[in-house]
Amino acid sequence: MIGADMKLYSGMINEIKNREVKLFRDRKRKRLYNKDFTILASDCNGTFMYHDMGLPFLSPTINLTIGMNDFVKMLENLEWYMQQDIVELKGEYKYPTGNLGGGIKINFVHYESFDEGVSKWKQRKERINWDNLFIVGSEKDGCTYETIQRFERLPYENKVILTHVDYPEFKSAYYIKGFEDRDEMGTTINYKKQFFKRRYLDDFDYVTFLNHGVMRGKR
Repeated sequence: MIGADMKLYSGMINEIKNREVKLFRDRKRKRLYNKDFTILASDCNGTFMYHDMGLPFLSPTINLTIGMNDFVKMLENLEWYMQQDIVELKGEYKYPTGNLGGGIKINFVHYESFDEGVSKWKQRKERINWDNLFIVGSEKDGCTYETIQRFERLPYENKVILTHVDYPEFKSAYYIKGFEDRDEMGTTINYKKQFFKRRYLDDFDYVTFLNHGVMRGKR
């Protein structure tokens, strides 16, 4: 009976957690009024923001990753790169991988094939809202202090780079606690070890960012 009781109790706790996190995300959706935006992200953070808000993907950078140095390089000449082809890279890669414009490596981490990834890229880049751009980077995948400096200089009003330590000298840097013992930002879409279900990404108020282009609670 003890085992059965524990299983029942565990099930009840999980149900409470699942209902609470659904309410948490429903409240976020109600707060969002800017809904016709493009998020260009170096990793899956942008994908999860769209998913949380229940919005269509108006961005080619969905379900893929781009190293931060390549991401910044692409953003420095974005319109040109959006006109370039992606060539498949052959070799010992974990995922379908391509080269955009001869200089940007794209990892199609959540696609079954290179052709599927490129097809979605082409389809979604046509949806870019050039008048409502939001840039989201992460301090990992080769990101250095110099990379953050270049990111800071990018000519986009609404941009943020999530960092594993505080960089008060950079207006666009937002410190996410929990990765200080690492050399770079960890996986922010992972859940934290606490009772209510919250991801590290939830520490960043991206609804306010998307509504106003500001970072509430920036340290």
